[in-house]
Amino acid sequence: MHKQTIQFEYEVFESIEELTTEDKKLMEDARKATALAYAPYSKFKVGAVAILNNGEIVKGSNQENASYPVGVCAERTLLGNAATLFPEVPIKSLYISYHNTKGESNEPVSPCGMCRQAISEYEHRTHQKIRLIISGMKGKVFAFEHASLLLPLSFSSVNLLGG
Repeated sequence: MHKQTIQFEYEVFESIEELTTEDKKLMEDARKATALAYAPYSKFKVGAVAILNNGEIVKGSNQENASYPVGVCAERTLLGNAATLFPEVPIKSLYISYHNTKGESNEPVSPCGMCRQAISEYEHRTHQKIRLIISGMKGKVFAFEHASLLLPLSFSSVNLLGG
């Protein structure tokens, strides 16, 4: 028996003002996209914006349902929109923000496990890593070199197809 370690680094910005011009604009767009969310039950509105390799911008927001399992997260809404509108075009960067209408929205919140899996699959499918930037409506911003860092030892098509 031996032990192994999984670790990674990410960037921490004190505010959106420290980002590049492009990253700042796209994070602002993600913050605005929270207004597109349908979240009457949780009051937790999430917005996601991606820039694709072809320069196109795609948005997504969470869409809840009274039957909770029927709802869909902003990240998976965005991935579906991107795949439908621009098939096989990789995502360069993905920006996620949230607005908790019942409290503060000033710390980055990471995507849920299902969304991490969906983003990882999208990376595999398009053969390109996706840079991930997360933030609340204000405060710190976290930037990850690629989204799959958040899901080490992920389950993928390799496991199903054997190669």
